[in-house]
Amino acid sequence: MGPQEPPGPRDTLALLASQDLSMEKLEVELGPLQCDYRVDRRVLNEQELEETGQRSQSPKPFRWFTLPRCSRSVAWATLCRILPILSWLPKYPAREFLLGDLLSGLSVGIVQLPQGLAYALLAGLPPVFGLYSSFYPVFVYFLFGTSRHISVGTFAVMSVMVGSVTEALAPNDAFPVPGNDTEVDVIARDATRVKLASALSFLVGVFQVGMGLLQFGFVVTYLSEPLVRGYTTAASVQVLVSQLKHVFGLSTKDYSGPLSQIYIVLDILWKLGDSNVGTVVTALIASILLLAVKMINQKLGRKLPMPIPSELLMLIGATGISYGIGLKDRFKVDIVGDIPAGLEPPRLFDFHLFEKIVGNAFAIAVVGFAIAISLGKIFGMKHGYEVDNNQELIALGLSNFVGSFFQCFPISCSMSRSLVQEGSGGNTQIAGAISSLLILIVIVKLGELFYHLPKAILASIIIVNLKGMFVQFSDICYLWKANRMDLMIWSVTFVATILLNLDIGLAVAIGFSLLSVIFRTQLPRYSILGQVPDTDIYRDVTQYKEAKEVPGVKIFSSSATLYFANAEFYRQALKKKIGLDVDHLIAKKKKLIKKQKLKTEKLQKEEKRQKKAAARKVPLDSWEPNNMNIKTEEMDIENAQSLPPVSQGSLNLKKRKLHRDFGGAQLHQFRMVVWTGQTMQWSMTKSSSPWRHWAYLSPTSTTLFWIWGLSILWILCVSRP
Repeated sequence: MGPQEPPGPRDTLALLASQDLSMEKLEVELGPLQCDYRVDRRVLNEQELEETGQRSQSPKPFRWFTLPRCSRSVAWATLCRILPILSWLPKYPAREFLLGDLLSGLSVGIVQLPQGLAYALLAGLPPVFGLYSSFYPVFVYFLFGTSRHISVGTFAVMSVMVGSVTEALAPNDAFPVPGNDTEVDVIARDATRVKLASALSFLVGVFQVGMGLLQFGFVVTYLSEPLVRGYTTAASVQVLVSQLKHVFGLSTKDYSGPLSQIYIVLDILWKLGDSNVGTVVTALIASILLLAVKMINQKLGRKLPMPIPSELLMLIGATGISYGIGLKDRFKVDIVGDIPAGLEPPRLFDFHLFEKIVGNAFAIAVVGFAIAISLGKIFGMKHGYEVDNNQELIALGLSNFVGSFFQCFPISCSMSRSLVQEGSGGNTQIAGAISSLLILIVIVKLGELFYHLPKAILASIIIVNLKGMFVQFSDICYLWKANRMDLMIWSVTFVATILLNLDIGLAVAIGFSLLSVIFRTQLPRYSILGQVPDTDIYRDVTQYKEAKEVPGVKIFSSSATLYFANAEFYRQALKKKIGLDVDHLIAKKKKLIKKQKLKTEKLQKEEKRQKKAAARKVPLDSWEPNNMNIKTEEMDIENAQSLPPVSQGSLNLKKRKLHRDFGGAQLHQFRMVVWTGQTMQWSMTKSSSPWRHWAYLSPTSTTLFWIWGLSILWILCVSRP
């Protein structure tokens, strides 16, 4: 009968099925289930395992530089990867998607127009530059982007980050009017801030394109969802604080750096009595109307063919009312002012500004990409397409890079506009291209119509659009119940961003998030699992009352993998949870092993000693006094228990008797070989020296011998003449 083959998959399934069928019978007969499992398989060495598993050769190491292959297919694939529009535009189903993209583009453009004007105020720039930032970057992303539903352009968080840089490096106090220190030279200030914003956009684009080319799209994984939500919530609070001066019609100092938001709030509260009533009333009425229209859109969104463009209607209505009533002249309400018509030619910026803004540029690049890719992933999973992280970095980077030459400030993805684009039937980035064309028409022909638009209307539009971000404060209650560590990350990010400003706050948030990962893996949650009745589900016995431990089995669970940083904590938790002192057991085991080792060594020494003693025994078979070769006779006491014990005196008598018996023969030596208990063995061996037998003479014979010798010596000396 040949060797037994290991069981195949079918045999294993049959074995498990037979065990399941006999389970109830075993429970009835034996009470608690007791099963013996035997695993029988062939033992394989490394070579046999490789042959059985058909191990393939290890892949070649990655090369940073590979020679390009010249072929038409490779060139086309590379071009499609760089310009994703070439892969989907030729296959564009116009009959199905064109109408939806057209309506969506118009809706997004209508929303983007007022937001572009408003978010330029957040960046500390004239409103027309918000329109520029809503046109050039959007068209570039249309060519290079992979997401079909996000709406890139001006965004509140990015705008306020830009505003923190421009107001810090170009404050109002640095541009006084010659001859009047109380007034500000607005033209010189705005020109300097535009250069700063353009240089910032250039560096942001360089960072994003560089990270995309180096395949650093994974960097967004270090920005967890609690971190991003806490950061955007704190940024929304800063946006609100920055618009309070436009709501109340106040002129405040420009603060920057840590605690700048606290100083701004205190300054506004100190000057609250000087508020402009007309500005406050205008902002209040605009905010109420915008909220009401948004609630109508939310309630009747399914019944309406497209959302009511509340922001656009507000812009048109407020501009007409301001022009008709004369809010600027009669109520001293600040207005937008001159919006130049037409496009500006490309311009270079001052490269010496890079050393001052490089840190802020990197923070803006990371935040802008994190917001865009998070929304892109959500829409991609919803509609069943893939968004490439690295290509998104390149697309956003090129959008900012190209826009920097046309006096644009850094852009990202807007949450509100993306929802409008997706909800109004948008299917591809053609909707984004249509919205950018609408902005182009406004820049070329219709921009000058918004000369009398009050800044309080733009501030109201910004604040109302922050409603979705303020809802994120509910994360505190949710995270308190779900995960306290995520709540701590959210809280630290929020507080650090509010107190330390956006750039330093982001660095602190990322550092704390990474430290929390280390602490989570070093101090995980340990638990003992029990089986939920009538299921194969195991849960913590301290949290689930019905979960019972399996008799004779301890299931120890850890929420993190085991490595060097948590090995000691793992051991202590294991000892505490299972109720056994593992160190004591290990010490007892080592002591037992040592004891067994000593016992084995002692037995080995005893065995060696007995072997040596047996090798020295010579039997007394015969005695031949006239020859040098003497046969020995071994005298053993066979029955040691029946004989009396041998004393030292009897042993000396036997020695003297043997000396008398063999004294006249040739000289031999008698010595005792083994003396154990009541068994005595004697053996006689041939001596190599004739004088060795004198050592076995009795004391009396020795004394007489010396007396006899000395007497003869004395006689010889006396008798000498």
